[in-house]
Amino acid sequence: MTIASVVDEALHETVGLSTDECLKCNICNEVCPVARVDDRFPGPKYVGPQAQRFRLAAPVPINLDGRPVHSPDRTVDWCSGCGWCTTACPAGVKIAEVNNRARASMRAGHRPRLRDWLISQTDLLGRFGAPFTPLANWTLQNRAVRWLIELVLGIHRKAPLPLYAGRSFRSRFKRRGGVLGRAGEVDLPPPDRAVVYFHGCAANYYEQHVADAAIGVLERNGFQVIAPPQNCCGLPMISNGLYPAARSKARHNLEVLAEYARLGYRIVGTSTSCTHTLKAEYAEMLDLHDEDARSVSEATWDICEFLLDLHEEGRLDSGFGRIDLDLPYHAPCQLRSHGIGLPAMDLFALIPGLRAVDMDHDCCGIAGTYGLKKEKYDIAMRVGEDLFRRVEASGAAETACDSETCRWQIASATDRPSRHPVEYLAAAYAAADAAGTAAGTAH
Repeated sequence: MTIASVVDEALHETVGLSTDECLKCNICNEVCPVARVDDRFPGPKYVGPQAQRFRLAAPVPINLDGRPVHSPDRTVDWCSGCGWCTTACPAGVKIAEVNNRARASMRAGHRPRLRDWLISQTDLLGRFGAPFTPLANWTLQNRAVRWLIELVLGIHRKAPLPLYAGRSFRSRFKRRGGVLGRAGEVDLPPPDRAVVYFHGCAANYYEQHVADAAIGVLERNGFQVIAPPQNCCGLPMISNGLYPAARSKARHNLEVLAEYARLGYRIVGTSTSCTHTLKAEYAEMLDLHDEDARSVSEATWDICEFLLDLHEEGRLDSGFGRIDLDLPYHAPCQLRSHGIGLPAMDLFALIPGLRAVDMDHDCCGIAGTYGLKKEKYDIAMRVGEDLFRRVEASGAAETACDSETCRWQIASATDRPSRHPVEYLAAAYAAADAAGTAAGTAH
């Protein structure tokens, strides 16, 4: 049995019945950010439920070399995977998942394009680049080198690529005595006084300041942080149709995280894309339905979701200091897929002086690795154009967003820094401490 046939069999078992529930109401096409700006993509209804009926019913033609031909409608590759179609579907059809699986089926059995393979290897890129941070960052910022990268690999010369922060979060956390081991290998505090931190690749290699802010806020509220062994959540591989590699990443994470989940520890992440992958994508995309996957899914929280729940239970330290700031906020697509509302906006409302405004825009365009690609960069910029215009018109000095790739996209397009919501909570605690110290000194 070929890899492609396995993917198709799983596709039939997982989404075959749900596609029959499609009402052909066209809502998914109406909310699709890509179809809105580019006619080459006929819309999620056509490449999803409508085309899927033909994929499942029609006999599979065979190439001369014996390989099956799958998903002949290659327009599915223009889908960014933002998930708005799934979120909006009144019949509950998982359209984005259908599209992504069709793309994976189309690519199964073929060697992936070097560009697509490379941008999916976030662990490899992080481990390779971090020890050579000055050289790596110079390379990423050099125009001539970026032109060459575009020419050779197909990564757009203007696409937002993060800069390395030097020493990884894990190495820094270890040096300051943080708990990094697996359950059973280290002494652990009880589950009601500790959380497991899934930092993801971004906080590990590029944005350690986000991890520091999250740990500071969690410790302020009485939680010790545990950062067990982990690798990339696998979402970049899922997005590029590399399902076998994504399953390998997922299995490693599930093996470690499930041990903690079964002991009652909550898993908290600062990347809303990573947390959604742990919550839903392992089951919906990779067909991982075992006890480990269920335990981890039920135990996973996005950090703002977790902190807002603490507040609603009366357990969040709400002694925030004042931050006088106008703050445009973009809720990323992956956050909306959680179905948890906009917890960051509720938390912002607790900070005196912080005037946060939801930009109420569907997608910034980057969609993980989608907007990095030469042939899709312009689409990504057109998708996010109205968001960028609103941010610039606001006159605000910076923005907030829960997803790292969205932050990089917004910062690149608007020339304004974009920060994780938890950074503002950490700053508000620091402001309160500073005000308290000043008051004490005055007395």
